[in-house]
Amino acid sequence: MRGCCALLWVALGTCAPAGCQQLETEPAAQADSESPSGTTRHWTRGQSRSYPLDKRGFSPVDAKLAVGQPVIDDAEGSLNPYVLRVVEAYPLDGSYPYHANFKEPEYDIYNGVTQDMWYRGYVVAKAYPDGSRCSYCCGLTFEIFVRAMKLRNMAKGLDPDDFNGMSFHDLFNLLQLWYIEGKGDSPQGGIVAYGLGRAITDFEHARPGDFADYSCTPPGGHSVIFIAWVRDEAGTPVGFKYFSSNLGSGVGYQAARFSDRGGRVLRDTLRIARVGSIENYRAFDRTRIPLRQAYAPNQPAP
Repeated sequence: MRGCCALLWVALGTCAPAGCQQLETEPAAQADSESPSGTTRHWTRGQSRSYPLDKRGFSPVDAKLAVGQPVIDDAEGSLNPYVLRVVEAYPLDGSYPYHANFKEPEYDIYNGVTQDMWYRGYVVAKAYPDGSRCSYCCGLTFEIFVRAMKLRNMAKGLDPDDFNGMSFHDLFNLLQLWYIEGKGDSPQGGIVAYGLGRAITDFEHARPGDFADYSCTPPGGHSVIFIAWVRDEAGTPVGFKYFSSNLGSGVGYQAARFSDRGGRVLRDTLRIARVGSIENYRAFDRTRIPLRQAYAPNQPAP
């Protein structure tokens, strides 16, 4: 996110990396290259990629999703119920930690996801090679998006690797829009650009399972799954509860307040988007979508 997921934003001076996840309810930020446990990860090319799997080759999240009850669509047919089902599959015991290194770019080996995210036969986002299932905020929200899209497609009997006809390179470009690799980028902008859904401009229309991002003061930002508003006695939103990968605690739930109500979130920077029904996907023109080439879609070493 602004500072959290895009080194470009740091270079532009838009955000300070240490502020990315340091919300008022969280402990002081740790060194960028450290895990929540305080240990620094190092990886040498050629080192084996070992991930904890069960006998079916499932990760802990895969295994939980595999035995879940069918997801019930909402009246809009949106992706939200599938997003929430995926969110519920993540363990909250600290076994999915936070890790981001802003000083030494790691995009060639790591894209902030807890396990490799595949699309059309290629890895669109790489997990950290040590098998620790670490993540950072926009990586986790992008992972949840990919998982939810595949889950819904499979439930509908569709090709899990068909997101509105997007090619691998379309999805990799969406990832870079999601990670804010250029001015004006956001998950909201990417979702709209690729015809998958719409922006939620009226806060009262936000629903659990929407995708959101925001900036903070002091400078920072976060990419999250919206869960619920926190309201004052008059019913006015003063903050919100969300799910994300959070510095210090890893994957889990947090709450944040707006800066005009004693918190750090800049209210006018909050951007919310919803992936709509498959039937309401819109055709997109890739020649009109910003092309981001901040890094190459390198496949992970075997």
